[in-house]
Amino acid sequence: MRTQITSMKLISRRAFISLCGFAGIGALSGCTQDTEDTSQSNTSMTDDVSKELQSVVEETPEQTEPTAEELRANLALTEDYRDSFDHGEKGPEYQKYIVLHDTEGTGDAASVISWWDSNGAGVAAHFVVNTDGTMMQCVPLDRIAHHAGFGDTGHNESFGVPDESRDDKIGTTEIGSWASDYGMNSYSVGIEMVHVGGAGDYPEEQLVALDNLIAYIDAYYGFESAIIDHKEWRSGNSDTSAEFAEYLVNYKDHRTHNAMPAE
Repeated sequence: MRTQITSMKLISRRAFISLCGFAGIGALSGCTQDTEDTSQSNTSMTDDVSKELQSVVEETPEQTEPTAEELRANLALTEDYRDSFDHGEKGPEYQKYIVLHDTEGTGDAASVISWWDSNGAGVAAHFVVNTDGTMMQCVPLDRIAHHAGFGDTGHNESFGVPDESRDDKIGTTEIGSWASDYGMNSYSVGIEMVHVGGAGDYPEEQLVALDNLIAYIDAYYGFESAIIDHKEWRSGNSDTSAEFAEYLVNYKDHRTHNAMPAE
């Protein structure tokens, strides 16, 4: 879990070295005096250094992680909420997973959302991330989106997501006895990336945007959700594509697409 950095006050290395050097000079000069003078000089010098250090510490601003609001403001995000995508309330106590998807098409986020709305199935993810790093949100984070569907039989138990029988299940048809478990939608945030499997790598701009979006979701909830892709929930799915395999490992381990994220 990402933790908040607590009120840590820092002094610069240069200031610390300067102050320590100042103290050292005072100690050396005291060696030429008698014992009583040396004691008084060192005591005075120590007091001066302590006051100087305290002054530097008090003037140094607190170092904290950005808030969810600040992280959201840095996203190239447009909202396009549709009533047909809203399948009920999802409080933070239900949030467990971030599920990554591919759109399997070249259309941008706006066209994907319009197509979802027009087909009447009520299917949508919370976010769609374009190849240029811009993104759209069509379902609020505190609402259920129908993006994961049925999962492999036994996955309700193994993923810890019981079937809530929410309205996102209305009108669905079971795929088969091998994929009879339902419930991931109630416990997750869905993110679609504009990508066609086998058509090439994911652009850096898109991956960086996904990094930032995941950081925002973590901050919004105050904890880190497990990151999976759609085919982990239902093995018959193709997304995410083979081109994303290494990135997925990095997201699970580091929450960014890089193996060694910048500090």
